Amino acid sequence: MKFLSKVYEILRYKEYSKDDTRANNEKQNLNATNYVNSNNFSSDTSYFIWVDLKNFKVNIFKGSTNKWTMVNSYLCTIGKKSTPTPTGTYKVGIKGLYFGVNKGYKCWYYTQFKGNYLFHSIIYNLDGSVRDARLGMKLSDGCIRLAKVNAKWIYDNIPMGTKVVIS
Repeated sequence: MKFLSKVYEILRYKEYSKDDTRANNEKQNLNATNYVNSNNFSSDTSYFIWVDLKNFKVNIFKGSTNKWTMVNSYLCTIGKKSTPTPTGTYKVGIKGLYFGVNKGYKCWYYTQFKGNYLFHSIIYNLDGSVRDARLGMKLSDGCIRLAKVNAKWIYDNIPMGTKVVIS
């Protein structure tokens, strides 16, 4: 009986933890939306991206100036201290399926936001296995790494010319 009681206690704790995480994510999303809508951000397209470096989040909005609605918020990895992700205001540029093969790896679904700085997937080995899946850290050479499915969403949905603010 003690064993079942302990199992029940653990399961309850896990549910509370999920609720806490969900509530924290909802609060972060609301804060991000309020931040974007109170700063008069505009975009040449119906999308806008705010990369929140402090919280390792790529926040994607749809709408227009002061009327942005968050459509996605993705955990990301940003540039390490020696090669930081550039801050500022940029626009989405070229896109491509993958890069890095000549260096022995693959990063999928890249979307340019400044020169050689890109949104792209985590790093894969050439055989398709994951080389580095870490997110929510300062590890990259300045690019913004995302889960492959999230990099693909940006690649598929965000048009060239979309404003990107990184702060």
